[in-house]
Amino acid sequence: MQSLTTSGVDLKFSIRTASPRGIVLTHHRVGPAQLVIQCVSRFDSTKVNANANCNSGGVPTSGLNSGSGHVGRTRHEWQSACAILASKVVSQQQDTEKSGSSADGISAVNGHPTLDLVPVKDQSNPPTPLPKPLSISDLSPAPMHGSRLRVAYQGVPGAYSEAAAGKAYPNCEAIPCDQFEVAFQAVELWIADRAVLPVENSLGGSIHRNYDLLLRHRLHIVGEVQLPVHHCLLALPGVRKEYLTRVISHPQALSQCEHTLTKMGLNVAREAVDDTAGAAEYIAMNNLRDTGAIASARAAELYGLQILADGIQDDSGNVTRFVMLAREPIIPRTDRPFKTSIVFAHDKGTSVLFKVLSAFAFRNISLTKIESRPHRNRPIRLVDDANVGTAKHFEYMFYIDFEASMADVRAQNALAEVQEFTSFLRVLGSYPMDMTPWTPSSAGED
Repeated sequence: MQSLTTSGVDLKFSIRTASPRGIVLTHHRVGPAQLVIQCVSRFDSTKVNANANCNSGGVPTSGLNSGSGHVGRTRHEWQSACAILASKVVSQQQDTEKSGSSADGISAVNGHPTLDLVPVKDQSNPPTPLPKPLSISDLSPAPMHGSRLRVAYQGVPGAYSEAAAGKAYPNCEAIPCDQFEVAFQAVELWIADRAVLPVENSLGGSIHRNYDLLLRHRLHIVGEVQLPVHHCLLALPGVRKEYLTRVISHPQALSQCEHTLTKMGLNVAREAVDDTAGAAEYIAMNNLRDTGAIASARAAELYGLQILADGIQDDSGNVTRFVMLAREPIIPRTDRPFKTSIVFAHDKGTSVLFKVLSAFAFRNISLTKIESRPHRNRPIRLVDDANVGTAKHFEYMFYIDFEASMADVRAQNALAEVQEFTSFLRVLGSYPMDMTPWTPSSAGED
């Protein structure tokens, strides 16, 4: 028995074959860098040596008599078969190394075909990408340069909110809504891009409905606008104020003109409606000659009413503050005056409020607004005392506006401290302050 060793070949299989002439070839994998091929000559039925074998598997051999030295033709055939097998294995291994993949490079081993593999696609020409699915931004993109913003407001054309929307976003497309919540929903459903809604008036105070909606919805405050309010008493053409039996308008407008109406000597009933311009529209559509409306001069022009009295607000410094709402917040900056609005709640009643306010006072941050609203999820907190009984405390949500940007380190540290004392904290928005010059309202203004 002789061995032929071929270096640099790594076979992952073992084959046992027999040639037509009786030659038995056996090769085994012995290492990653060495191939040992063991072969025996053909069987000779007349000369069988049962004790001779060429491998550890006990393969019987014949025709090989190393002692006699007469191998003859059998030895030459054995050497030729070994050389042919070794050359095929080496050639196939070289092809595999060139292709970079052992599976792709071997198509046959010693004449036996292997399984066909799925060819790898040519990556030099990548396939054409599939179309990108449509998103909501494709269906209703936010207006960019030159496009008209769609701004929702509460009321009908001629309302003060429409004037505020025009001041906040000049040349915008104003979208009237019959209720405050509808304006919120219009932005959330991509019907509108912004909403401009009132939150407080210098005479009437806070508009609580919108504070509650700010907490209920997930819109962000991105700006503010302050609009001087100039009220007028309107009626149908030809009607004198002495003929009026009632005056209708928005509750805020009625409260802002209460003393003036009394001084005018009008003994009229005062009824609240959804908005000021809506009151003017209602009178015009129903031809109500005994009813007056408190609204703007623009509403009188739109609905064909006459102005019975101009500038009837109780105070000339009548200003309504509106906030601008969007789906996404803006990036806070420090190169111009900013204001930040937050809302928070705490579990230990109003005793924690002092600590929260101190977080801003210690950092010299001015507060411009503080408002409390009932905690709707937990309006009452019960405290049991065995000696005096059960105490009932009202729970509140607190809204605070302060003059600082969220990009300011002072504001960041203040809110970090506030968070330690509160059970709930949310930033409603950090936005530029309205710094436009303001003059008291006078006749002729809307």
